[in-house]
Amino acid sequence: MLLLQAYCSQRMIDRQTVDRILDAANIVDVVSDFVTLRRAGANLKGLCPFHDDRTPSFMVSPSKNICKCFACGKGGTPVHFIMEHEQMTYPEALRYLAKKYNIEIKEREQTDEEKAAQSERESLFIVNEWANEWFQSQMNDTVDGRAVGLAYFRQRGFRDDIIKKFQLGFCPDKYDAQWQAAKAEGFNEEYILKTGLCIRNEQGKTYDRFRNRVIFPIHSISGKVVGFGGRVLDSRTKGVSIKYQNSPESSIYNKRRELYGLFEAKQAIVRQELCYLVEGYTDVMAMHQMGVENVVASSGTALTSEQIRAIHRFTENIVVIYDGDAAGIKASQRGIDMLLAEGMSVRLLLLPDGDDPDSFARKHSAEEYQQYLKDHQVDFIRFKTDLLLNEAHGDPIKLSRLVNNIVDSVAVIPDEITRTFYIKETSQMLAVEERIITSAVARVRKRQQEERQKEREREARAQGQAGSQPQQSTPQQPQPQGDTALTPEEEAIIAGVIPDTNASEGAQQEAEAPTINIKSARRDSEKAILQTEALVVQMIVRYGELLMGEFEDNDGQLQKVSVAEFISLALEQDDLTLHDERHRQILAEALEHIGEEGFRCNRYFENHPDLRIAELATELAHDPETLSKIHEKSIPVRPEEERLMELVPHVITDYKLAIVDDELHSLMQQLCSKEVLESKELSGQLMQRYQELKQVQGELGRVRGDRVMM
Repeated sequence: MLLLQAYCSQRMIDRQTVDRILDAANIVDVVSDFVTLRRAGANLKGLCPFHDDRTPSFMVSPSKNICKCFACGKGGTPVHFIMEHEQMTYPEALRYLAKKYNIEIKEREQTDEEKAAQSERESLFIVNEWANEWFQSQMNDTVDGRAVGLAYFRQRGFRDDIIKKFQLGFCPDKYDAQWQAAKAEGFNEEYILKTGLCIRNEQGKTYDRFRNRVIFPIHSISGKVVGFGGRVLDSRTKGVSIKYQNSPESSIYNKRRELYGLFEAKQAIVRQELCYLVEGYTDVMAMHQMGVENVVASSGTALTSEQIRAIHRFTENIVVIYDGDAAGIKASQRGIDMLLAEGMSVRLLLLPDGDDPDSFARKHSAEEYQQYLKDHQVDFIRFKTDLLLNEAHGDPIKLSRLVNNIVDSVAVIPDEITRTFYIKETSQMLAVEERIITSAVARVRKRQQEERQKEREREARAQGQAGSQPQQSTPQQPQPQGDTALTPEEEAIIAGVIPDTNASEGAQQEAEAPTINIKSARRDSEKAILQTEALVVQMIVRYGELLMGEFEDNDGQLQKVSVAEFISLALEQDDLTLHDERHRQILAEALEHIGEEGFRCNRYFENHPDLRIAELATELAHDPETLSKIHEKSIPVRPEEERLMELVPHVITDYKLAIVDDELHSLMQQLCSKEVLESKELSGQLMQRYQELKQVQGELGRVRGDRVMM
């Protein structure tokens, strides 16, 4: 099945309909609905809707049918503009554009199972929407609702506009009022019970789950009501262990995925490039009332990786707000490490005097509140260090635990540069040598890597034992960003090439120069590989479906080969795999769809459901300078389509040369290490490999037409 169809199968949009939508969508029409555009030569420009733009930096190209902000970098095709601006999924954006251009949505035939599942989900959403309106009506239109529910929110200091914004409601103190009302509306009893609005006990009696509670509807990221939270009133909280009760999980509500307030906050998060994370419903509402809308709540549950990834869709910057309770802060440290492991930039904020965001709001003006948030954000390293130092009080054992605690947090950070920065900062704050922190982090990361490998092996064994049983296919869970390979320097520390931090001072100093060389050389060589690899992928995006010519296969038969197929064969010839995950995906999908009538790589990838792929493809497809900068001496100025037989092999040769150069540099570093110098056998093996690669380098250079120094 086509990937585009598979992605849209949630809504069952067929491929032909998708093509009609993409054909009709005009970037100027779409952007003009949200941005005032003025002519600027062949293009148009305006203020960027994705950040606080004071001078027009948002450009729209009618000829290329794309847009881009040259300040924040956001933009893309009409589909991706709508996805970003309206925070919609790919299918939702397609439906939005279909409605705009009056295109009828045609859906493929569903299986009986799909129809049943779709029917149940839609039915549950309908029941929840009715319940949401019913709760609001009970609070605003009945005497008891106004006297009890509405009065409660007003006593808490919430304005009517905030009450309306969050669609707050009330369930009356009657045994089965909602149950009877839902049946009177004609709703199926099974669906009423599956939403969790009502509960049926063992005796067969049915009663309302949220009776005599104020109601907080929980919305999905697209604004649909997926569940509810109900709070008992203050007069009934004495002796009650659970003040809040949420809807049970269902086919439309999964508490691990949902964040309270994300629907209301998503555009503000994008504008501010920042998300505040708090604990409860009223915390979110109080911050909105103070003019801070980029805030979400974990709703009192432990933070999950699914929730973090939901936030990461909109920003990588997060400020976690604590109410000053020491026990709560300690318990939340696992959440901080999870945020770091997902590549988030984490800061923390402690409210004074045990206040929470709600109570703190009642004591300050909006200006004071916002200023406090700006002035009291602290880097997570400083926060944890200050917190734990207060407990250590000079105790060596506790100080050692403090260092290990900080090291555990730093070790999960996936980005090497960020990790290095925090190692330096930790070293300075704790007055511990940087080498000691670096070594400790490397060992923790090695241990984590081994634990992950063991877990994968256990899962593989479990699957093997269950192999004889029929298995339902389940989507593969994305690996956390923290699951990254060790850097060459960290591998060197573990392997002992760089001495342990407990070694003598002289030995440590002797190891410093090779350490720096390994690190810098690796970065340079990886950069060169990715640069040339991007050119290979640029050929696929621009011309992947075009024919290169006829080539003999293994049987001597002439076969017509496309650009994408030629690149794939050239890589297979030397058993090479593209390094970047996005590059591999582009090549794989191009090969999958090459034979389809009307398939064009540039259009397919620029409108790809995965924004990462779409942004990369748009950049590669519309960058006229990339190739000319790198190959200006060797490639004549003619249309690229006319010289694919020359251009594509040239780019592939450059890529292979970059890989060879990288391995040669790595071998040179190994040959300089103390371990190799002391072993004639090992140095001889490495020298033989070095000479072989030099020959390959010379051959590739001659193919390219360059002069290679031997």
